[in-house]
Amino acid sequence: MSASIATLRKLAQFYKSNILEFFNPGESHSPLVRPKARKVLEVSRGVWMELLAVGNPVMEAHMFRLAPGAGTEESYTHAGEEFLYVLRGEFAISLEEEEYRLKTGDSFYFESTTPHRWSNPGKSEAQVLWINTPPTF
Repeated sequence: MSASIATLRKLAQFYKSNILEFFNPGESHSPLVRPKARKVLEVSRGVWMELLAVGNPVMEAHMFRLAPGAGTEESYTHAGEEFLYVLRGEFAISLEEEEYRLKTGDSFYFESTTPHRWSNPGKSEAQVLWINTPPTF
């Protein structure tokens, strides 16, 4: 049986946990996470999320990799704050009706309660360091 990220997010909120606890919940956590040991989830078609810290952190750090044209179809909201840093490529994010185009080296901060959607408008893969608080995955 499989479930969408949206369904897993709702279950995690209900159980006061995070999505990644559904995968290897008894696993011990080290403060060091090497690239080959990262948990990777395909959160939607062409979008992969790599977890950069494990355990029960107050902040949740991910690296998102987005194929050209990949992203969210609809705006969404949740509690918290988000910080993005574009490591490579192009990244577009819309807050309510205003769109921002980010390029390598750009950073972006916003409150998660603002309706937002995002995508990779470029022709190559984008990589984005994405930090949420509180954890949403």
